[in-house]
Amino acid sequence: MVRLSPAHGRPPSKDPKRNDTRVKLSDSEWEKLNFCAKQTRMTKTDIIRKGIDMVYQQITKKKE
Repeated sequence: MVRLSPAHGRPPSKDPKRNDTRVKLSDSEWEKLNFCAKQTRMTKTDIIRKGIDMVYQQITKKKE
């Protein structure tokens, strides 16, 4: 009988990222994104997510 070791790797995420999208940016938008990433030491993905949250907050505040 062969014993298999338990699966290794990353533990399951509490908020898995299952969706993806592509975005085309102009040169100036790309430069702004890179600048923000370097200045904040955040990933480009985190900056984009933060931007989504900021716009969402603005929209939902207007409806209240």
